[in-house]
Amino acid sequence: MSESDVRVRFAPSPTGYPHVGNIRTALFNWLFARHSSGSFIVRIEDTDVNRKVKGAVEAILDSLRWLGIDWDEGPEVGGSYGPYFQSQRLDIYQKTAQHLLAEGHAYPCYCSEERLAQMRAEMAQRKESIRSYDRRCRNLTREERAKFEAQGIVPVIRFKIPLEGQTRFNDMIKGDVAFDNSTLDDFVLLKSDGYPTYHLANVIDDHLMKITHVLRADEWLSSTPRHLLLYSALGYQPPLFAHLPMILGTDRSKLSKRHGATSIIEYRDRGYLPQAMMNFLALLGWSLDDHTELFSKEELVQHFSIERISKTSAIFNLDKLKWMNGVYIRNFSTDALTDRLLPFLDRDLPQSVKRPLSREYVRQIIPLIRERLTTLGKVESATGAMAEAAPLYDFFFVDEPVYDTRLLLGKKLTREDAVRGLEAALERLQALPFDAKSLEDALRPLAAGLGLKAGDFFGLLRVAVTGRTAAPPLFQTMEALGQERCLKRIKAALKKLQDKR
Repeated sequence: MSESDVRVRFAPSPTGYPHVGNIRTALFNWLFARHSSGSFIVRIEDTDVNRKVKGAVEAILDSLRWLGIDWDEGPEVGGSYGPYFQSQRLDIYQKTAQHLLAEGHAYPCYCSEERLAQMRAEMAQRKESIRSYDRRCRNLTREERAKFEAQGIVPVIRFKIPLEGQTRFNDMIKGDVAFDNSTLDDFVLLKSDGYPTYHLANVIDDHLMKITHVLRADEWLSSTPRHLLLYSALGYQPPLFAHLPMILGTDRSKLSKRHGATSIIEYRDRGYLPQAMMNFLALLGWSLDDHTELFSKEELVQHFSIERISKTSAIFNLDKLKWMNGVYIRNFSTDALTDRLLPFLDRDLPQSVKRPLSREYVRQIIPLIRERLTTLGKVESATGAMAEAAPLYDFFFVDEPVYDTRLLLGKKLTREDAVRGLEAALERLQALPFDAKSLEDALRPLAAGLGLKAGDFFGLLRVAVTGRTAAPPLFQTMEALGQERCLKRIKAALKKLQDKR
């Protein structure tokens, strides 16, 4: 098989919004296809009708588009092997299930959910290894089956697992893997409502869509022997399998919301860049070497190979993602970053801020805030607080910041010294050219003249004009805010201190 014959698929189920693990799987498949000059197919496995979430398909496709993952066949694109929604392929699965019945590889099962639940409870009570099914209907006679059907019971169709031997395969990541057939259950192929299970539908579709490699999450490893037995029963040539390492939190527990695991759409809405997210996801289980961390999309495509995928679990580190996002943010030109930041500021700034925001004004403050940005929007911290971008720099836009007297005084200033310092600053700033150099030249000697340390005096002014103890460089910030706004804020801070006398 030549590389150009490679056909891989991303086959999500629309039972929720796409999370990190889903999209990492899509990315690895896409990178493998693009590296091999092969084809990347998107197939929507929407046969679990009860769990389908409204809007999930759109969210899945939006996530792929946002990251720059395009597909050669699938929804909105079409292709020679459609339809690409499994709910539109039911007749194919039903006919195949009947074929397996006729060939003796499957059988109808009439057991109710209540009977199965009772069976498992009894197994647990006897402290036996719990199976999903005890094969009660496997050897029913024709008469016994007719009796159940006369009662109007619509059966499920189960696959006949060989009772002896092993099913072995070579996983492209894990190497040789073997399962004893005695440990496998007679799994359901077709449910009583006519809808297939994942096991049946994915095997049929991968065959009919000529999939050559299946790269999927590690959790499906234990299903692979079932699928291989099904491939054999149908006379299909199975694809090659590669089961991707698990993604864990920094505490090495299963990835969850508390580790920062949210849907990819949420990361987009919080101001993470697609370039950074693609780079970060690619390193969750793959690496080029032991030191290179930053890759362009083109470099990832060039270097990606299944051989470099790790056998061990990947660690999802939100701090690393923030760092990486910050690197990509700082690589943008001022104009490019202005265009990307504006929509987030427009969304996140208080409603009291006048709209539309001035692009030129935002462009002016970009150099002041660029180094501290790790995202463009709001990010939830471990304490639940929202920070970054607009909340950190809203003092550039609001009419008047909220003052805390304790912050104005800092650790060393008395109220009297602070009042004296602000009064002197107001007088000095009235007729001063309002550029950073003129401000520094005028205010630095003023601190000495007042008998105040420069750090304490400038800290007082910083809180007075921004409401923050930590802000971009003071004089550049004052220049950006402008004389009128700075004077107004210093007067408000002065009044707050005087009112407390």
